[in-house]
This record gives sequence, structure tokens and C-alpha cells, in this order.
Amino acid sequence: MLEGKAEVRETDMPDDMQNHAMELAYKALDLHEVSDFRSVAHYIKQKFDEAYGTAWHCVVGKNFGSCITHLSGSFIFFHVETTEFLVFKDCKNSTESREEGIGVLQIESPESDA
Repeated sequence: MLEGKAEVRETDMPDDMQNHAMELAYKALDLHEVSDFRSVAHYIKQKFDEAYGTAWHCVVGKNFGSCITHLSGSFIFFHVETTEFLVFKDCKNSTESREEGIGVLQIESPESDA
């Protein structure tokens, strides 16, 4: 497990969901090899689907870029030490209007010095 404190880079999630995402990240890192990003991401996605309904996505890794569209209030990008976590909900099935329901973000992880 990584021992560092989670640090949020960007989010529009409510505080309780942010805390849940970070708790799940620590739990996933306890259950899986730190380098097994796919299993860590799958665990977090599955738990978010169970807690908040389907259409969640999770990306875990180091030094990646992304451009996503997400349901407003459902996005967090944080890191623990050098591992990055991106969790968001897809807006395909949203009943909200396009203007109210989505946000578009482009994120690029800082390059690793290692």
C-alpha cells in the first residue's frame, strides 16, 4: 500500500463522495498490488457503481492525460504519492439539460521525475 496522504488536484464532487473515493483508493491499494492499476481501477469503479448507480469510470496510473465529459458533481482527480486517480460519472443517461448536467475537463498528470 502507498502510505502518502491523498491530495485532490481537481474536483466538483461533494465532500462525502470525495472522502469515499479516497477511502476506496486506499482500500484498493491494500487489496491489490500497487502496480496493478487495472485491478485498483476496477475495484473503485465497482464500489462507486454500487454506491451511486452505474456509469462510473475510474482511471488509475502514472503520468497520463485525459479529456472527459462528466456529469456535474461527479468528478475527482487526486493522487497518492505518484499514483493518480481519476473518477467520474458518464453523462450519457443524464436527465439534466446539457448546460446543467455536464462539465468538460482536460487533465494531464505532471511528468514524473523518476
